[in-house]
Amino acid sequence: MLTIGKVAALSDVSTDTLRYYEREQLLTPASKKESGYRLYDEGALRRVHFIKQAQQCGFTLAEIRQLLTLRIQDTACCEDVRKVAVQKKQQLEVKIRTMGAMCEALDRLISECAGDTHPADECSILSALDRGDDLR
Repeated sequence: MLTIGKVAALSDVSTDTLRYYEREQLLTPASKKESGYRLYDEGALRRVHFIKQAQQCGFTLAEIRQLLTLRIQDTACCEDVRKVAVQKKQQLEVKIRTMGAMCEALDRLISECAGDTHPADECSILSALDRGDDLR
């Protein structure tokens, strides 16, 4: 059995993160000592690794909880997991397009700015933002 500190060290996360995962029902200690210390089994390390990997793929904690629930549901199949992954990919593609448009808007603002020594309140970037110009 591993203490919360040991799991944190082996997983490269903080003990606060592990406690947060517990509150979010993503991680459960195998037991607690009478002193209140949480004890985890080796499965906790795999679970934390899974959570971190899923986060790197853009999944939220709620979506990770959904994936973990699918894993243990008798009626769930690989297609159910695939649907969640496809939905996440579509969400990320929308964000990427949105961020691309933001970058283009900033490029236009930056290129139109003289970048000289005029007072900041005369800056063309601030003026464009004040006017509410359509930056798309």
